[in-house]
Amino acid sequence: MSLLKKQDPELFALIEKETYRQNFGLELIASENFTSRAVMEAAGSTLTNKYAEGLPGKRYYGGCEFVDQIEDLARDRAKKLFGADWVNVQPHSGATANAAVYLAFMKPGETLLGLDLSHGGHLTHGSPVNFSGLNYDAKFYGVEESTGRLDMNKIREAAKKIRPKMISIGASAYTRDFDYKTFREIADEVGALLWMDMAHTAGLIAAGLLNDPLPHCHVVTTTTHKTLRGPRGGMILVGNDSDNTLGFVAPKSGRVKKWSELLDSGVFPGTQGGPLEHIIAAKAVSFAEALQPEFKTYQQQVIKNAKAMGERFMELGYNLISGGTDNHLILIDLRNKKVTGKQAEESLSRAEITVNKNMVPFDTESPFVTSGIRVGAPAMTTRGLKEADFRNIADLMNQVISNPESSDTASKVAKEVHSICERFPLYDFVTA
Repeated sequence: MSLLKKQDPELFALIEKETYRQNFGLELIASENFTSRAVMEAAGSTLTNKYAEGLPGKRYYGGCEFVDQIEDLARDRAKKLFGADWVNVQPHSGATANAAVYLAFMKPGETLLGLDLSHGGHLTHGSPVNFSGLNYDAKFYGVEESTGRLDMNKIREAAKKIRPKMISIGASAYTRDFDYKTFREIADEVGALLWMDMAHTAGLIAAGLLNDPLPHCHVVTTTTHKTLRGPRGGMILVGNDSDNTLGFVAPKSGRVKKWSELLDSGVFPGTQGGPLEHIIAAKAVSFAEALQPEFKTYQQQVIKNAKAMGERFMELGYNLISGGTDNHLILIDLRNKKVTGKQAEESLSRAEITVNKNMVPFDTESPFVTSGIRVGAPAMTTRGLKEADFRNIADLMNQVISNPESSDTASKVAKEVHSICERFPLYDFVTA
């Protein structure tokens, strides 16, 4: 980065500070991870200069012969990775991928049934402050207060009562796997489309460690970072492409359009203009990495680490929503510790440990305060930490949470954090 250092020292200094933070802090935000150097090189390539509206072979600009090949490579790798029939790798983010699904399948005012944000869902699954809640009639299902888990019988009852146009699955803070087979049965019973947003768990699903949504859902969306460990971006997949059942036909021939055609149009021109071909190239790199045997080993370790950390927290007297985890994250209810999520996040930050405050089901605090924290294993597992390390991290976090106002405790823990990070180095090359 010597050119940037010379041309824009102010910006370079800020990037150096962020690089230092990543190098010497414990990154435990469940939605974050560390990409490979190869991914970052692709994202910083000359492809950033190329406009390429449309799809490979059907562009609105000339000079796309090489980006066509790159995008085809990304699509082919993604299809192989997930066993998908069709893929669109153009969405700029998970949110835009989700927006394309709404635009392709639903009309404004039609009804969606999704997981409540306060129970672990996501903004784009019908939150009233998001386009999905503003443009569509969003209804919600949630977890049981006694178990922290979904009750499929109650979801079936809600679907029969509401008769939604689409049912969404997926979450930002749900620690258990999903029963896609039963979800599809429910969707078929009420004539609804079934959509899974696997943004958080895509890497675990690709590795075959969680249930696979593609055989059961009409459409699946994801981000390409998080557990998938690629660049920040989105993607849409269809497990078995076929004629749509919504009555959409080609205007001239009257031919029934396939699901993939509706979704392609939902992306472009529906929600985006030109795709980011440098990011698509970086996605292709990460898909190739995920197709290697060591990727499954990594994902297995992510789950082992999340479970080990969760078990240690429970030994220390913390309440975990659902009593544990099947995936990469744990959701800790701090109410019995007399600490809010905001207090915990801020005190841990002073100790160089990064988590995020998070609402827990049936929370009485506001989203800006919360009663819980969400803690994830993917990023530090990428650095090489194992179960014993994550148990130790739980102990360090407990020291801070038990003394949230103590600067001495934060300083002491920060020194131990730096020691851990020195044993598992990350991005020294960035400042070279």
